[in-house]
Amino acid sequence: MKYTHNIIISEFVKQQENSEEIKHALKKLVPFDLEKEKLQLKEDTATGLNEQHIKILTITLTKERHTNKFLEFIIERLSEQQKKLIISQKDSRTDEYNHFFIRIDQEKWNKEQQILLVDHGNCIHIKISLAAFPAKKDVALKIVEEIFGEKNSIFKNAQ
Repeated sequence: MKYTHNIIISEFVKQQENSEEIKHALKKLVPFDLEKEKLQLKEDTATGLNEQHIKILTITLTKERHTNKFLEFIIERLSEQQKKLIISQKDSRTDEYNHFFIRIDQEKWNKEQQILLVDHGNCIHIKISLAAFPAKKDVALKIVEEIFGEKNSIFKNAQ
């Protein structure tokens, strides 16, 4: 069964930050070699407050084997408490287009490779497009439970 259409992982890099270090850490969030898998870490530039340039780093996963491997990697690194938090917030984390959102602490990941859910802006954004058929929010929420729930995880090794 297909659980996601795609996953978009993005991170903002401010001018004063070391973009090469952040790129390296972001690549480590994906549990396979981007080059071997013919995937790219895309880099765009935006103008932020006070006319400062901000780099936007993005990795897009579209193949089912990539999305499943990434989700398994994330789930293995979430504490039981964080998984329960995701399940309890599943409705507010899912929009009307069945996109599910997670933010992880940018500093914790970049410096310690530790996944910590956060609500603040200094984070790595993960946007998961849920493969809900029919495309209704209640179906999408059941998929979130299957992915992140204690008993219904689709990833046997992640529990």
